[in-house]
Amino acid sequence: MPVTDPTATGTTWSVRDGLATFDEPAVLLRNALDTVFTRWATEAGARQQSYPPLLRTEDLRSLDYFRNFPHLGSPVTRIRPDRLAGLAAAPPGAGALTAAELADATHMLPSAACYGCFLHLTGTSTDTPVLITTVAQCFRNEDHHDGLRRLWGFTMREIVCVGSAEAVRTHLDRHRERILAFGAALGLTLDRQPATDPFFEKDGTRSVMQLLAPVKEEYLHTDGTAVSSTNNHRNFFGERRAIGHAGRPAFTGCVAFGLERWVHVLGDLFDGDLAAAHRAVLQAGERP
Repeated sequence: MPVTDPTATGTTWSVRDGLATFDEPAVLLRNALDTVFTRWATEAGARQQSYPPLLRTEDLRSLDYFRNFPHLGSPVTRIRPDRLAGLAAAPPGAGALTAAELADATHMLPSAACYGCFLHLTGTSTDTPVLITTVAQCFRNEDHHDGLRRLWGFTMREIVCVGSAEAVRTHLDRHRERILAFGAALGLTLDRQPATDPFFEKDGTRSVMQLLAPVKEEYLHTDGTAVSSTNNHRNFFGERRAIGHAGRPAFTGCVAFGLERWVHVLGDLFDGDLAAAHRAVLQAGERP
């Protein structure tokens, strides 16, 4: 997979340090895409919810986050009170804050939108499937940046299902079909491929099951960009956060859309004409 200049610039967007700035055509396209995906969620019966922008480290520990994703984490902290005066006296351009100047980090920026959902549902139980959609600014401390394809900060829309194993499979199957049909309507060729996602311990029984029946699938553009994914977590979150369904740990699954990645692939398809891409999304999004 080729890596572009980390300061890559398009006609209506720019990226610096893995952080994107959008001009109006890119903003309108991203919003139109999110409207389509939100409509899918609403039609499936999902309730829209919003969660806090920070996650507690103690909650993430209960999800094996620091076992599986420590390299992606972006801790949030504050300046130590005893270092404030020294920082105020530092000359302009002094550079990064050092670890000695910072307090211990008790919170993290989210690396996926669904974490807030599962933490919110902790200790709850239901006898019928629960569907929720949420959107979040997510952050992944990648080892390199690549235009809009690989960002430090990006926007993720998710549609989450909590319920039985069958309900989760039905949810994911429905959206597999919609993603591929939407891509085809836009003229995109999306390749559905199994992917690995280390939610589970590498030597655990769930990891063995993942080899037999992949729990994560990605939808790849011709340049290898994964614009969406479908994810079956089995009963991992149900067990770890005491989320119940019909008297047992709930199964969960989510459909995820990386909105900036969709902007990238449509910009590629329409040769940088994001206004034309916007019109195409509006037209394709009206189809059932």
